[in-house]
Amino acid sequence: MTPRPSPALRSPFQPRPSRPRSSRPLGTLRLVLLTSLGACAGPRGPEPRDAGSPPNVLVILTDDQGWADFGPHNPAVVTPHLDALAAGGVLLEAHYSMPQCTPTRVALMTGRTPGRFGGAAMQASNAPAFPLGTPTMANLMAAGGYDTHLCGKWHLGSTPDHGPNHFGFESSYGSLAGAVGMYDHRYREGEFAETWHRDHEPLPNHENGVHATDLLTADAVRFLEQDRGRPFFLYLAYQSVHTPLDERGRFVDRPTQLDPEDPARWLDEDEIPWFHDPAGRIQAEPDPERRLFLAALHHLDASIGEVLDALERTGQREGTLVLFSSDNGPQVNWGGNAYPDDLRLTDFNQPSPLRGRKVDVWEGGIRVPGLASWPGTIEPGVLRDPVHVVDWLPTLAALTGQAWPHPTDGIDLLPALLEGDPLPERDLYWTWRPRTNRWALRRGRWKIVHYGKEVPDEPSDWALHDLESDPAEELDLAAARPEVLAALHARFLAQRSLDADAGR
Repeated sequence: MTPRPSPALRSPFQPRPSRPRSSRPLGTLRLVLLTSLGACAGPRGPEPRDAGSPPNVLVILTDDQGWADFGPHNPAVVTPHLDALAAGGVLLEAHYSMPQCTPTRVALMTGRTPGRFGGAAMQASNAPAFPLGTPTMANLMAAGGYDTHLCGKWHLGSTPDHGPNHFGFESSYGSLAGAVGMYDHRYREGEFAETWHRDHEPLPNHENGVHATDLLTADAVRFLEQDRGRPFFLYLAYQSVHTPLDERGRFVDRPTQLDPEDPARWLDEDEIPWFHDPAGRIQAEPDPERRLFLAALHHLDASIGEVLDALERTGQREGTLVLFSSDNGPQVNWGGNAYPDDLRLTDFNQPSPLRGRKVDVWEGGIRVPGLASWPGTIEPGVLRDPVHVVDWLPTLAALTGQAWPHPTDGIDLLPALLEGDPLPERDLYWTWRPRTNRWALRRGRWKIVHYGKEVPDEPSDWALHDLESDPAEELDLAAARPEVLAALHARFLAQRSLDADAGR
């Protein structure tokens, strides 16, 4: 196998070595898959389970982390734990989400594109995104005998009567609504402000003085250290690096964070050593807003490192499949004043070679970091075929040996992850907003994009891009390749016909 280059030496879109096929037959790998877990627990944490137990599953979803906000794509950012995770697993080089947070979470939890539900599923919303009784990934894992826990952001219905414990999670902690103030953990003023909860019960003191990222990390570690006689499914959904950005004492000129044991006392920087920047890479950023963002990203990465350390410490790492991604592309500008201590920010993300940003169906809005890591079972490499967050549910169904009798827009990725098999060519389909004005479809190397309030029933006014030769979507080939445009448009109409509001 060709050695993988250091992430610090790669530039965006520089070719990377492909992952070779394993010499082991897929049937053998599936047997390994169902008999892995062998390592004994460390001095703390759960007792080891029987060798025949299925693997644990940790799904990590970050918020507004763009394609270039990820060390394997950009040496300017400081994400050593994610870099190591990608180097030891399969980097999903063309991994897609939806253009915004709620739609991506709909796709993740149901394996369906949000248009199949319509309404609140189509953009960031505090209303119920899908009806009670809708089968979810957590239902799948619970039916497979897993201990299911959500730690972090739900945002698929921001009231307790539509919270995660109604959709297959045995326990939950974090915010029912979307982004929160990092130190007061409240959503924007109004009906959904008091959103921080445990098992749908409000936490009235908001656990003030501790950064939301640290609270979620501590809860995830607590969950991983529990004794249990069955596998776990942990969905860890950080609010970071969504605004408001508040990284007091982490390479920015602001007070140090509050002491969780004594909220009246500020910590000194030498009391939070894992935020030090010995190489000076963050401090070297001259723009204070970008430096603030790099600090938030480094904080997020360090927290993920703590969770991975807990897996190692408790002897569960080799028995755990880790899936990682972000919910959409980067937030480029932010007006501020939506949350306490909220800053107005302009052009604060890392420059990206991709066109578009959050809420766009151009690549910059929907192509995001992604990886799968399972030491000893998934061999390191790069998967270049396009994959989508809707694929994660059918993949976990195959992983646990369960049938999923419900509609899905995704496919099982295990043959590609375990054996290096190429994925079949299929349609990937995007819309945004209940009154949709952004549409896209990708099949193979080709992608069509349309912006406009009217449903695009004709091939005219679509842009056509060859993503293999033009990943930045700079060259419109619609006039030069009308036959490709017509074929993709017909596929778009077929996908559109399946949406909840297709008749309007």
